Amino acid sequence: MSKTVLITGASSGIGDATAKYFLQKGWNVAATMRSPTPKSWTKSEKIICPRLDLTSPETIESAVRETVESFGQIDVLVNNAGYALMGPLEGVTPEQLERQFQTNVFGLVSTMQIVLPILKRQGGGTIVNVASIGGRLAFPLTSSYHATKWAVEGLSEALRYELRRFNIQVKIIEPGGIKTNFINQGSIWVKHPDYVDLVERMKQFSEGVNDSLPGPEGVARAIYRAASDRSQRLRYSPHGEAFLLMHAILPDWLWRSLVTRMMLGGKQ
Repeated sequence: MSKTVLITGASSGIGDATAKYFLQKGWNVAATMRSPTPKSWTKSEKIICPRLDLTSPETIESAVRETVESFGQIDVLVNNAGYALMGPLEGVTPEQLERQFQTNVFGLVSTMQIVLPILKRQGGGTIVNVASIGGRLAFPLTSSYHATKWAVEGLSEALRYELRRFNIQVKIIEPGGIKTNFINQGSIWVKHPDYVDLVERMKQFSEGVNDSLPGPEGVARAIYRAASDRSQRLRYSPHGEAFLLMHAILPDWLWRSLVTRMMLGGKQ
């Protein structure tokens, strides 16, 4: 019997590429989306596209139930859905920060809590949480987003100890920069009059490098590799290894200087 993967945030970017890749590998795929829209690659008996909104526990439960009813099981959960709240922390409202955590952290936790009893009954499975290199290092004007990804890193690392007795593995994917619509459509920018120049420089940098970045296909392959890997390896960093290595070996003053010059044009 074919294995089954449930993927959140499969409408575009990494989620879209991951759903296609698992489908090519012969898996049953539940490509969940906040607003499901028909696509050419979704026309297969091995794929369903349930609605799943991470801010709505009812839709999470419904999507999981539909997946089990359609395919009989869930072998792998890929928590991919999320967005970035960008801009100075001083301009972030409590409501904006709450929504950022509700989507990137609390919704991810709710999805795991709903899927875990199924994995336990089946005798095992794998949870793949898509974090970011931004879960281990930080860049300017992204404090809200980084806070959520650092949270995903920490809860994932702790969770693997809890779930090992149930033969459930936890994996973390830490993508570096990739070319998707994340900058334009997956990000929300906040405003504050004291940071207008820095925000503009950061936007220019992000938009300038986007076209030169690799596509999401490499991340999709890393997610599949993690889902199929029965070793105890925790982290996979497609397109992010160089940044993580530089951050680890360079003196803090030099790393900070390089990031400032690269992303903000040398402005503090």
